[in-house]
Amino acid sequence: MKNIIWSDYIQYRVKLRGFNLDKIEEILRFSTERYYDTETNRLIAVGKHEQTLVIIPYDDYNDNIEPITIHATSRQQIKFRLQGKRTHFFTLKRRRANVWEKQN
Repeated sequence: MKNIIWSDYIQYRVKLRGFNLDKIEEILRFSTERYYDTETNRLIAVGKHEQTLVIIPYDDYNDNIEPITIHATSRQQIKFRLQGKRTHFFTLKRRRANVWEKQN
């Protein structure tokens, strides 16, 4: 299983916005809705934190996941980003070895 690296900045943003780190970790590990931002070259996990839809841009390298920040969002904002061609949608599925791969 990949390690999650919690920078001081992401911990600050999570606390500032009233989110729970355990729930954020769950979204990072298990979200089936993910995007790739072509401008920042980062992956984005989308999930529900209680009643709030959130996006979590993150870097995924070697055996580590490093969340960058977290934002509350809406379906409309996600739709606008996709229409702007900056962000590309892809779905992921888990394999037995906890390796993520792109699903066709």
